[in-house]
Amino acid sequence: MTATSTMNVSQLLVRCLENEGVEYIFGIPGEENIHLLDALIDSKIRFLTVRHEQGASFMADIYGCLAGKVGVCLSTLGPGAINLALGTADAQLDSHPVVALIAQAGLDRSFKESHQVVDLEAFFRPITKWVGTISQPEATTEIVRKAFKLAQTERPGATAVILPEDVAVERGCGAPLTVNRPRDTAPSASQITRAATLLDEAARPMVIAGPGTARDHASAALVRFSEALNLPVVTTFSGKGVFPDNHPNCLGTVGFMAHDYANFGFDEADLVVAVGYDLVEYSPARWNPDGDKKIIHIHRTTAEVDANYELSVGIQGSIAESLDALAAHAEPHRGARPAVTLARELRQAEIDRGKDDNSFPLKPQRIVADIRAAMGEDDIVLADTGAQKMWMARLYDCYQPNTCLISNGLATMAFSLPGAIGAKLARPDCKVLASMGDGSFLMNSQELETAVREKIHFVVLVWTDGKYGLIEWKQEMEFGRSAFVSFTNPDLMMQAQSYGLEGVRITAADQLYPALCRALEASTITIIECPVDYSENIKLTERLGALTDAL
Repeated sequence: MTATSTMNVSQLLVRCLENEGVEYIFGIPGEENIHLLDALIDSKIRFLTVRHEQGASFMADIYGCLAGKVGVCLSTLGPGAINLALGTADAQLDSHPVVALIAQAGLDRSFKESHQVVDLEAFFRPITKWVGTISQPEATTEIVRKAFKLAQTERPGATAVILPEDVAVERGCGAPLTVNRPRDTAPSASQITRAATLLDEAARPMVIAGPGTARDHASAALVRFSEALNLPVVTTFSGKGVFPDNHPNCLGTVGFMAHDYANFGFDEADLVVAVGYDLVEYSPARWNPDGDKKIIHIHRTTAEVDANYELSVGIQGSIAESLDALAAHAEPHRGARPAVTLARELRQAEIDRGKDDNSFPLKPQRIVADIRAAMGEDDIVLADTGAQKMWMARLYDCYQPNTCLISNGLATMAFSLPGAIGAKLARPDCKVLASMGDGSFLMNSQELETAVREKIHFVVLVWTDGKYGLIEWKQEMEFGRSAFVSFTNPDLMMQAQSYGLEGVRITAADQLYPALCRALEASTITIIECPVDYSENIKLTERLGALTDAL
């Protein structure tokens, strides 16, 4: 494909986006990006006009996580670009491939104090893998290809392409470059041998698995590895589902702020196999506080430097190939693991109690149990940041990768509602549920209008308590009291009605499950308001503290 003499840079950039396989762009029009938007009119790419650039970035973030391709968001300069930063940073820390397209003032005023101009390269550089400004037409095709290649290369993340408004209308030069993807290297045979020796010598080895396992499509290999060597597995919050929670070797999830059940497995472990584990999620100091555990690192990338994550063996390359090779060389582990058995029993007992609790407002455990019962194994729940995130991450069983999405690198509030739009576009055959507190819901509820206009259907479950519950929880643990965390809510049912949506208010424990089932089957958007009893928060930390002291 060659550029014609009448094609401008904006039109060439759109050609490049089509060449990269872009299907959707989320964004807001502005003066400085109107030529790019005009070029999109004649493109097969679907542009979704959103209500806030933050929403656009979260849509691209979650789309990039689920679609197997890059999510793309667009803003104008200055305030629009700054609004776009939050979801861009979230994608970077959670390793989701995103390209942020950002308009900028013309080069003729970029060097001086000027209206709405901020140094966007300097602003986005700390929260992305790479930033490129198209300062001359000849650079367009290379900058776009580099942005997409880096966004998708392990570890994936966010990149930004800045287009000054005067360059946008200059004559385009060149043609889109060939898309190529780097291939994983095979694991080193000598490292496999060293790792197998360590596993054979270990008395109580275990596995911690993170989201890199899902990115490398290595979940099935992880199950084979665990079964072949009889190793217990814990997952991080973002790794939920890479190892099925109903597997007998699964201990659950680590990442809670207290010493949770899965941590008991770490307490007795002398060797940890870290599979697709990204340290940004859960510090090694939490599970290797004394730095005395031997560690085998299996990832597509080299290990981050950390005093509590000193490697005994590092295996870089295809995760699935590495696990299969290691399983073939090491011996199975036998014998009783009391801490592992206890961890499984304690977690299951808490889940079972939650299913049968009929109190109102609903206990968090009951809400989690009803969500799990209503959702299919392949359906997607986005658990927003706050107290409900902790309960969902701890107790919501997952059987497939990327079926419970949690912002855990940046841990930002309000990603789940706009993220549900990206999730539904990426996985249209799956039911999608945004599970969020009332604090996060009011931060981005305006994107309901986007979903209605674009006919994108999902369910929003709002856990209501009129507080920033997670902060109250931490205040109570730290000081024995709380302050400045309470607020009031509008009538959520009237809000749903104003958007033309279905609204359901839960007034008894037995209403939630059938309401979820009806909403998930409906061909519309439903908001379910569910009061929650967060007095369980402190009870949980007290119970875990007592267990830890007793062991």
